[in-house]
Amino acid sequence: MTPRSLFRAAAVAELVTWTLLIAGMVLKYGLDAGEWGVRIGGSIHGFVFLAYLVVTTVVAVNQRWSVGALVLGWASAVVPYATVPFEVVVARRGMLEGPWRRTPDGRSGLWDRLLFFVVRRPAVSVGIGAVAVALVFSGLLVVGPPVPKG
Repeated sequence: MTPRSLFRAAAVAELVTWTLLIAGMVLKYGLDAGEWGVRIGGSIHGFVFLAYLVVTTVVAVNQRWSVGALVLGWASAVVPYATVPFEVVVARRGMLEGPWRRTPDGRSGLWDRLLFFVVRRPAVSVGIGAVAVALVFSGLLVVGPPVPKG
């Protein structure tokens, strides 16, 4: 899997889960069908949202994106359906071209060393990433949804 294909898959997954969340909201507020649609769609979306942030960060480090591009990539996950247009733009600009970097090329810092670990041990890294996302997700579930004021 290339950086481009991984990023594309994450962008599309984020788009799909936005649809699930919005459908759940339509069921809850438009059809008075209860909370279940928001709970299911929101949970799936929340998990994929966090995974998208991780994938965006890994790809940004590999591709040597600027901090601004990375932040814009993260922000695209907050706006419904913006991840795929963001992916199209960065792909057209050549920001997703090339393979995974596996060795230092003269200037490797902490982020590069972490990237090399991830690329050299993909199964372990996916496991660690999934556990990390699940822990953050679980922590957010414990905190609960924001309570509307009023």
